[in-house]
Parts: sequence; structure tokens; C-alpha cells
Amino acid sequence: MGSELCELTVRELHVLYEAKSASPVEVMEAVLHRIEQIDPAVNAFCQIAGDALDMARASEARWQRKSPLGPLDGVPVSIKDNVAVSGLATRYGSRVTDDAPAPHDSPCVARLRESGAVCFAKTTLPDFAHKIVTDSPLTGVTRNPWDPERTPGGSSGGAAAAVSLGMAPAAIGTDGGGSIRIPAAFTGTFGFKPSFGRVPHAPRGPFGLLSHVGPVTRCVTDAARILTVISRPDSRDWYALPFEDNNYETGLKCQLVPGGVRIACSPALGLSVTPEADVHDAVMRAADILRQLGARVQSEDPPGIERCNAVHSTLWPACCRQLTEGMADGGAALDASLLAYADAGAGISRHALLGALIERGELGAAVNAFFERYDLVICPVYPRVAMRLTELPPGEVLFPYFTAWCNQLGLPAASLYAGTTSEGLPIGIQIVGGRHADALVLWASHLLELAFGCAPLSEMTRTLTSSLAGRAMP
Repeated sequence: MGSELCELTVRELHVLYEAKSASPVEVMEAVLHRIEQIDPAVNAFCQIAGDALDMARASEARWQRKSPLGPLDGVPVSIKDNVAVSGLATRYGSRVTDDAPAPHDSPCVARLRESGAVCFAKTTLPDFAHKIVTDSPLTGVTRNPWDPERTPGGSSGGAAAAVSLGMAPAAIGTDGGGSIRIPAAFTGTFGFKPSFGRVPHAPRGPFGLLSHVGPVTRCVTDAARILTVISRPDSRDWYALPFEDNNYETGLKCQLVPGGVRIACSPALGLSVTPEADVHDAVMRAADILRQLGARVQSEDPPGIERCNAVHSTLWPACCRQLTEGMADGGAALDASLLAYADAGAGISRHALLGALIERGELGAAVNAFFERYDLVICPVYPRVAMRLTELPPGEVLFPYFTAWCNQLGLPAASLYAGTTSEGLPIGIQIVGGRHADALVLWASHLLELAFGCAPLSEMTRTLTSSLAGRAMP
């Protein structure tokens, strides 16, 4: 089957393994071959595990004995390079780190291994995941699979690009302000940011109050399967939620018609930032689909989003300042935009920082009350589709206008493919739930995915492969 194996979902691979129609070794070999062919053009990977095929062989032996470890056995999963994988370096996309191998797996990687997943590679990110574009002084520029002259977004840009091109069936990303959802929107993949603490994460580091770990996949079912695995408990994360033994994949089928579900449609979240017409129209189409299916859809903005963004503008630089304090030479080897954030953070007083944390709690209470009247919000992920790299001014950091509030308030949120622009670029829409409503967000995402379909992976891959002939990327 060769290349076709790279285009299968996590669930489809599991079915093939059960039927002995393909083996984990064949899949791993196909994935590694595709990376060798395509990744030089997009730069999604920064490390490949030397024992990737050995892990696949161990999985193959388990399937031959009819004793797989779990629903992900033999599935290759890439890991963003700010998440520890034992035996691989955790470089955080930064020149200030070293290439010493991590001694332990992070919680999500440990859970993936327990289910038999092959954690075979690390994906690119900007310096310490500080921005929503993926480039760094360490690994260079990561490009968008739909158009290599555009950004895949960030900071989980390598993860999304890898999944979008079939170089990984699934990926693990992190999200501190939109870093899973924005790349998913820009690449036509599905990105899910769970509730804060739903997936244990350690070490949390300076961004610990905002950081979420979640999956990037080609379809909602795969993300639900992965969330079921990686949300299992781990005592290393003091912020982790009490464990709920949910099967999120089964939950996708619990209700086929959204009768009675209350949905707020908010095309701009009450902000002065105006989404592009294609983005606005995609949000409205999603609302119309759910309305036609029986959901109670009304136009209303959640309260306080602009204030949430102001809180983010205080806390994020403060986190960057904490990150850089004590670094040799003041962190001179860091990305200039990260240093700019840290400089801004140095000017934030303790009084202002405490005030931002207090206001975050007040905003959370107001949004909790809003979610007593609504079950979900449909809104944009970002005001635009993927931008050209030449349109990104050097050193300027883009702001996550429509996504940061979900991190400030710990809400579950997803980015779902909703078609393409006239230029053929993917459009993502965002579905947000109230606190701990992860299953509901996944269910609604699945329902809309049935209407919109998934992005055409095989067509993208052929287009990019043919474009590489005789073309040197700078």
C-alpha cells in the first residue's frame, strides 16, 4: 500500500492492524519515507527517534499475538518539541537549550506509550512557543502545506503541518493562547485544546497557568480517541483535574441531532477586529447547519473578551520575563520577539500582575454565567486565513485575538476545518464550551465535520510533491 498508508486516520490504521491487512512496521516505514521526501520543503520535524522502527516492530509483535496495549498501538504520533520524550532532546525550539536527551517522558507521552503509540519524532515550534508563527533561530522557518509561501501558524505549526501532509497520523501540541487551534485552522486539520488540567502536563514551566496539551489530527474521532488516552491521571501535575474515566470517542455518538442545544454565534466576539469575509461566512454557515439540525442558535457575544485579551497582554509578557531571567548573556541567543516580550514583562509591576490575575477570576465568573444560558459558542479562530510569510513584519508578534480568552479561562475549544477560500486555503472555525465541557465540544465538532467533511489530504500531498521538482526553498 506504500504511500496510501500515510493518508489513513488513527481509527483506520487500528482497523487494518486488527485485520492484519497492514503492520505498524509498514506504516512507520511509509511515514519515514514521506518525511524524507516532503519535510525539506516544510520543515515540520526537528528530531526523529532512532528507534522508531524498533518501537513499530514491538507493536507488530503484539498485534501478531493479538495482545495490543490499547487503541493507539502501532500508531505513529509526533510530539511538539516542548514536551519531553525520553531519549530525545527537549530543545523548545531554542538555541539556549542543549541536546541532552530527556530522562523521562512527560505525562501525555507516558500515556501514549502505555497505549502502544509510537512516539517517533519531535516537531518544530518558535523559541519557547512564545508566538503564533512557527520560526526560530534554532530550526528556521516552518511552512504551510497548502502554500509553502505562507505560515502554518504557531506555536504548534510543525505538529499541524506534519498531520496535514500525512507525515504523522496524529500529533501532540500545546496551546497557551491559540497555539493548537491557529495552526489547525491554517492547515485544515482538527485541533483540540482541552479544559485546563484535563491532560496532565509536567513540567509546566513559566507558562504553566495558561498551557494546555492536546491533539492535532485529521478528524474529530481521532482526537477523541487520543484525548481518552492522554487524559488519564498523572500525579506530576498539581493543576490536573480529577480523573474522569470518559471514553470521548464513544461520546461522539451519544446524540445525533442537537435538539435543545443552546449555541451562541459570535462572528467577532464583540471585538473591533473584523474577520475576513471568508472567515465570517464560514462561522455563519456552521451556525446555519446547527440551526437546521434543531439547535437553538442565537447571535450573542460572550462577555469581557476584550478585557480577557488585556489580561493576556499582561500575563504573557510576565511569563516571558520569568522565562528569561537568569539566562546567560540575558538570553541574547533568543528570538528577538521573545526578548521584546520579556522586556515588556520587566515593566509590569507586581501590583499590575496581581490585578490581572484578580480580573481573570472576575471574567471567569461572568463567562461561567454566560454558559448557564448557552452550551457552546461558535466564533472564528483567527481573523484571517494563513498569511504569506512576506506579510509578517520581522520582529512583530501577531496577537491571538479570538483564542486567548479560552486559555485565560481554561475553557475547552476546538478548531474545525470549514472549507476553503477562493484561493484554495483552508478556513477554520472555533467551537468553545463551558468549563469542563470537553465531550460536548468534541460532539459538536464531529457533527459539523459530517457536514463540512475533512480536508483533502491526498490532493494536498500530490500538489506539494509535484511542486518540489527542481525547486529550491530558501
